Amino acid sequence: MTPPNPPAAPLRADCVGDSAGGLTFDVAARGNTGAALLVLRRRDTDGDETVGLPLAPAAEGVLRAALPSSVALPEGRWDAYAALSGGEPRRLVPGVTDLRSLAARIPGGLLGHVAVRIPYATRQGNLTVRSWLRAPHAEAGELQPVPGGLTVRGRVYGIQPTPDAYAELRHGAGGGGVRRLDVVTERADFSFTVPYGGLAPGDWSLWLRPAGASGPVVRLARLLDDVADKYPVLTLPRARVLARSGPVEAGPYYTGDNDLSLSVVPLEP
Repeated sequence: MTPPNPPAAPLRADCVGDSAGGLTFDVAARGNTGAALLVLRRRDTDGDETVGLPLAPAAEGVLRAALPSSVALPEGRWDAYAALSGGEPRRLVPGVTDLRSLAARIPGGLLGHVAVRIPYATRQGNLTVRSWLRAPHAEAGELQPVPGGLTVRGRVYGIQPTPDAYAELRHGAGGGGVRRLDVVTERADFSFTVPYGGLAPGDWSLWLRPAGASGPVVRLARLLDDVADKYPVLTLPRARVLARSGPVEAGPYYTGDNDLSLSVVPLEP
C-alpha cells in the first residue's frame, strides 16, 4: 500500500505596510512557480468575491505582490491565498509583518474617504487582511475620563466640520433613544463630553454629524494604527456613577469592527 503524500508545507508571506496605506506581500516559494497570483477572498459574502494580485519574482525564492491604496478593497475580512503554476489557491500563513508606517500614518483625506488595510493572523494561524473604507471618517483619538463621564477627542477626514456639528449617542436596543451632544471643533479636530448619568443601561454607539442634521452621519472608530482587533487587547477606563436608573458602571470599548461604543451596566444598589 502506497503511503499518502505528506501535506504540502504552508506558504508563508511577509507583509509590509506603507505610509499611503498600501501593503506589499512577499511569498516564499521556490522552484518553477509559473504564472502566480496572490488571491484575497472576502468572507461572509453571498458570492465568491475575490481580488487577484500578480505575484512576480522579487528575489531568489521570493514572489512579491503589491496592494496599493489606490486599489479599492471593500470593507470586510479578506483571507489570503497564493495560486502557483495555475494550481488551486493555497492558504497563506503570516511571516514577518512590518506595519510601523501604518501606525504613523496621517491621511490627507483629499479623496473623500479613508482606506485602511491591516494584515493579521487568524486563530487558526492563517493570514487575513482586515479592510475598512470610510467616507467620510471620524477617527477617535484620546479618551479622557472626567468626573461622571468621558471626553472624546478625534479628527474628521473627508469633510470639514461646520459650526452646526454635533455628536449622537444611539442606544443599541432602541429603547433608550438618541442623545445629542454639543461638539467643539477646530478645523478637522473635534471633542465632546459624554455624561454617563443620563444614559440608560445597555450599549450606546457614538456618531458624529460634522455638518449638522442635514449632513452625513459618521460612525466614530479607531482605524489609523496597526491593531486589527482592538476589543480583546485594549483595556479602557470605566467609572461608577449614579444614573437615573440607579448605580451603574460605564465606559468605552471598541467593537469587533473597531467602532467606538459605550457600555452602561447596572450595579446592585
